[in-house]
Amino acid sequence: MHRSTDEPTGGTVPAGSRAHPYTDGPDPGRTPDPARVDPAVLGTLLRRHGWHRRGGAQGRYGRWIPPGPSSTGTSLLVPDTTAFPDSEDLLAEALTALTRSAAPSARDILVALTVPSDEIHWWRDVPEGAAGAAGAADWTGADQLRTAARQILLAGALAVRGRAGYHGARHLRKARNALDGTLVGPAADGRALTAFVPVTSGRAVAVQLYAALHAAREAVDYQRATGGMEAFDAAVAAGVSRELTEAVVALVRGAEGTRITLAWAPAAGAPAGCPAGPEPVEFSPGDLPALRLAGARYLQDEPAVAVRITGAVVRLRRSGPRGSGVVRLRVLAGAEVAHVRIELDEEAYRIAGHAHLVGLPLRVEGRLENRGGFRRLTGASQVAPVQVDEAERDRLMKSLHENVDFFEEACTGDEE
Repeated sequence: MHRSTDEPTGGTVPAGSRAHPYTDGPDPGRTPDPARVDPAVLGTLLRRHGWHRRGGAQGRYGRWIPPGPSSTGTSLLVPDTTAFPDSEDLLAEALTALTRSAAPSARDILVALTVPSDEIHWWRDVPEGAAGAAGAADWTGADQLRTAARQILLAGALAVRGRAGYHGARHLRKARNALDGTLVGPAADGRALTAFVPVTSGRAVAVQLYAALHAAREAVDYQRATGGMEAFDAAVAAGVSRELTEAVVALVRGAEGTRITLAWAPAAGAPAGCPAGPEPVEFSPGDLPALRLAGARYLQDEPAVAVRITGAVVRLRRSGPRGSGVVRLRVLAGAEVAHVRIELDEEAYRIAGHAHLVGLPLRVEGRLENRGGFRRLTGASQVAPVQVDEAERDRLMKSLHENVDFFEEACTGDEE
């Protein structure tokens, strides 16, 4: 789904993702092109990441120092504009110094300059143990933070595809694809994490998360004040779902408090309808009961969906040589899920088996049930093979030969 900024780069990079340009630490030989860097954008990013401006000729250049102990002996001389003859030289020197800087935020700034991205920051307030006091990150806490952040991003991507109290497996493939290219880089202490969502491919996800997180916060406040769940029902229109509430629960669990902050890419500016500097959204352990109630409500209330699915039969199973059986389809059209499981009567099961043997897809009508994440089709009817062109038929036949063990399982009568 996305690639960590501190993940080893050995092997191949999955299609659709991009490697971090500074994966193994600062690289003096790889700086952003000064001719393509706006000094105003660089200044905004430095300020956003806690750097401080200390002097300089006003209107011409400024001297910036990083936050924390790494500021000793380190500074950047950044031009305010490109209007002066030495501006590009100063900018090139500042970028080179940034690649060599020991400041933890230097790499994040370089990422934002290389690929204009909206930034989503997560922070968890967790008690500091002995390892944390020694400067080491807690393995379990860091993993929990990364997992929860990934789930929150996915919930936002699902909401972009469609509003629902519970998405299940619907739109899952496209939602994951929407996060391709997203970079994630944790802070050294394991309590904070930043995701860089490219503006060109992921801004819709960032905008959706902005709306959904604030709507979830308001719904929690309403539930805690009144005991009513009506606000969570209305929040579905803003992108709140079971997937989002579960992700926030995972983020808060074990922490004394959490905070999520969005910051728009300076080069692109704020999207329409959103403030230039969105307020952070905070959640605490006291919010967990309301979030859990909302998640259960979303799961219970999301209705079944009437569909007409076309799919390739990839598995057949029944307990004996005759009678009803269970078929698994790889969905080709008709529903935003990858696979569905269908229980068929004896005649329909025979039709499905013949269709699979000759390499034809199957068309079937029924209702996608939310049980199991909308992967089960009930009330199957109108089961019939579908004629396809020779190229598609050959491809399906190839899939049959590669998965012949499914038919062996069908003959032995193993249960799924």
